Amino acid sequence: MSVSQEELQRTFFERFGKEPKLLVVSPGRTEIAGNHTDHEGGHVIAAAVDRAVHAMACPNGESAIRLLSLGFGETEVALDELAPRKEERTTTTSLVRGMAALFAEKGFSPAGFDMACASDVLDGSGLSSSAAFELTLAQAMNALWADGALKADELAMMSQRCEREWFGKPCGLMDQAAVALGGIQHMDFSKPGILAAQSIDFDFAKAGYAVCIVAVGADHSANTDDYAAVPFEMQAVARELGAEVLSQVNAYDVIGAIPVLREKLGDRAILRALHYFQEERLVAQRAEALCAGDVQEFLCLTRLSGTSSAMYLQNVSVGGSADQPSMLAIALAESLLSGQGAVRVHGGGFGGTIQAFVPLEMVEDFSAGMDAVFGEGACGVYGVDHEGARFSWL
Repeated sequence: MSVSQEELQRTFFERFGKEPKLLVVSPGRTEIAGNHTDHEGGHVIAAAVDRAVHAMACPNGESAIRLLSLGFGETEVALDELAPRKEERTTTTSLVRGMAALFAEKGFSPAGFDMACASDVLDGSGLSSSAAFELTLAQAMNALWADGALKADELAMMSQRCEREWFGKPCGLMDQAAVALGGIQHMDFSKPGILAAQSIDFDFAKAGYAVCIVAVGADHSANTDDYAAVPFEMQAVARELGAEVLSQVNAYDVIGAIPVLREKLGDRAILRALHYFQEERLVAQRAEALCAGDVQEFLCLTRLSGTSSAMYLQNVSVGGSADQPSMLAIALAESLLSGQGAVRVHGGGFGGTIQAFVPLEMVEDFSAGMDAVFGEGACGVYGVDHEGARFSWL
């Protein structure tokens, strides 16, 4: 739900009876390269996008956080009990409680505040609305409780832990890192607890391409179990080889162990592990292509990545369901592009969105073709947010 700053400020006053003191902006993100590599200690390229959660807040002098989320209703969280609650998993309440708990763990004193927020990061669309909301909470608490002392990388890791332990989704760190840092980032997750990122200076529009995200009409949040199975199966392969995650394993050792792995884990786990090694190579090669300004090489490698996700990772469709909107969207996009640009599944997969790199002169026709099937406004053109999650005093 997109609203102006004036509308959000008016809504805050009407609900809470006072003027807000703080503005927080937290963008969504798009995954440029690295499909399900982050949770295995691998590499990704991701960018913050020009769609965001906008929030306003003010201390309330109470021991509770009151949150009004336009389009999603209200929630209130008392600050006297911050442990994870099983019955709150996958809810907004769990994220508020978890983020407050993590600030308390760092020695800050949680104090009540009121917040109103609106978002044009589509929920369940693969643009990481959950990470954008987590960083909105994190930056609000950073401002109100910590005087802005916590840096972007620390807030990103706190947000990831909040989603894993309170919300109940076993996510990697890519989403939160991209939202927190802003810009286009080449990230290395090989060292636990350390976020290593290198900014990439590349402008897709100057290179002649638009980054399009197509919402295919399926809420991927309904497939949390399917998403969770991906890291579970990858890490099951790693454990069979004496490691915790696939970045600690040699690809040739996996290939050599296939007969034993098939017997213990089945074929899909092996295929997903092989995707990881393929995608790791492709991330490195795409980073080199972007740094060199070689957009055609980047597009060629992106097509290979999309094929690997569909064939080996298998996160484009769910089981044997007759409903396969992401696969249909990819097929339609490839037909519309006629061999130009590149198309791939976007983010976690299992519904949500696909990503297309579209020649600028084809954007209008491409968007019209996708919208005709998936609904008006399904195809959006996205720019890069270079600031990341931030706050400012009003």
